[in-house]
Order: sequence, then structure tokens, then C-alpha cells
Amino acid sequence: MNITINQSFDGMTVEELLKHWMLPKKMIHELRMSKELTINNEPATFHSILHTDDQLMLPVMEEKSQYKSSFRLCEVAYEDEYLAILVKPKGVKTHPNDMMETNTLLNHAIYTLKAAYVEPIHRLDQETVGLVLVAKNPLVKKILDRMLEQRDITRTYKAKVRSLLPIKQQTIELPIGKDKFHPNKRRVSDSGQQAVTHIIDSKVLGDGVTEVELKLDTGRTHQIRVHLAAIGYPVLGDPLYSDSKLRQLQLTGYKLTFIHPITNEYVEAELKQ
Repeated sequence: MNITINQSFDGMTVEELLKHWMLPKKMIHELRMSKELTINNEPATFHSILHTDDQLMLPVMEEKSQYKSSFRLCEVAYEDEYLAILVKPKGVKTHPNDMMETNTLLNHAIYTLKAAYVEPIHRLDQETVGLVLVAKNPLVKKILDRMLEQRDITRTYKAKVRSLLPIKQQTIELPIGKDKFHPNKRRVSDSGQQAVTHIIDSKVLGDGVTEVELKLDTGRTHQIRVHLAAIGYPVLGDPLYSDSKLRQLQLTGYKLTFIHPITNEYVEAELKQ
């Protein structure tokens, strides 16, 4: 993997840069032992000093994703050589449940991005429209996975609910677990996993409908849907967590923001609504 050193990393050693990215210890050890590490095509070590615009080559093992190409294009909101942000349509899974499936976002991404490696950093429910971040090589995936865990990637959603009044800003911190009576549902459960959802804004749209803006600290299955239902505001069009008879889920993952781990630039992608 070839990396152009951003000025914010100027003066760091190779080792300091890898630790800044919080790479797994095993990967750092493998890179330390490698004899193929170079800077500007010259042999380098972990103690080598990096300078702006240096070309750092990290000998990361090449990997290929196993998803089959769908030979169908997907919409790309942002792309560079390291990562991409894709638009997932309603009714399309983020990734296949088995490798024989070919009609998911990742199948379309393999074809669209012309990349051998494309892996998701997070997921959206099948009926949710929204932005999905993917990595285009395994090293970047490990960095982005850690950034998501550290809450350095901000995911913002909009949901429509039944309410005549604005809904106050609040944090919903209720653990979520599987519903033993319904294999496709989740529920608030004391024995479930930690789940944190922030309601950051709301706007009355009229006709008894209010649009709620939310951010996630965690990414549990159906998290927003379970949390909003738990406080009495199920997402409109949700047949699992409301009395809706239609599958017209009014939930959108409309914005992603983060500092790019390689270029150190601010990245913002927003779904046009």
C-alpha cells in the first residue's frame, strides 16, 4: 500500500504513524519484521523520519473480497484510493448473508468501484436508505474500524415519527438484545448490548408528523427503530416496531463525517433529500 505523507504527519517516525492509526499490534509487528518497507523507494525502518509528500510503501498483504459482482452500478457519494461512501437504496441489503447472493450493495460496489477489496465499516437495515462507508484495502479497514469504535466517525440519521410537537433533545441509553419470540426483531433488554442514540434535533412537518435527527454512538441491529419505539415514537412505516401494515420505513442515514485517516482532511457526505 502506497501512502503520500500529509503535512500533519511531517516529522513522525514510521512507528509513530502506525501507532497514531491505532493499528492492531499483530499488524504492526508484521510490518516491523518486513524487509519491504520503503520511503521514496529507499529501504526504511520503523525509526525512519517521515516528511511531507514522502511516498511511504507499507507491504500489506493483498486481500480480495469474496463478493460476486452484480454487474450493476451503485451510487457513489465519495471515493478516493483508500475508501468510498456509497448510497444504499431502500430494499437492498448492505452485504450478502451468503456468498451466492448477488443483489446487495457490496455486490454492486465490487462492480462499480473496480476494486478487488471492498468491505463495509458499518451497516444499514435493508429498508433504510442511506450512506455506507467502505474500505478499499485491509489496512484502511482496520483503521476505520477503530475510528468507528472510538466514535471518530459521525453517522447522522433522520426519521419521521407520529407527533404533533417537537421531540426534546435527549440521549437514549437502553441495552438491546434479541427478541426470543421473534427471530427478526430486537428489544430493550437488561441482558442486551450497550446501545446509545442521541436525539439532536426535531422539526414538525405537519399532518401529525415530526422529523427527528439522530446520531449514534453504537451500531446495534435496528437500534434507532428499537430506541424510538421504546420512548413512544416508532418510526413511521415500520412493520416490526409499530402498527404499520406497509413496509415504508421512514428512516434515512443521511450524513457521514470524519477526518480522513490518511489525508487528514475533513470528509463530509450528505444524502440529497
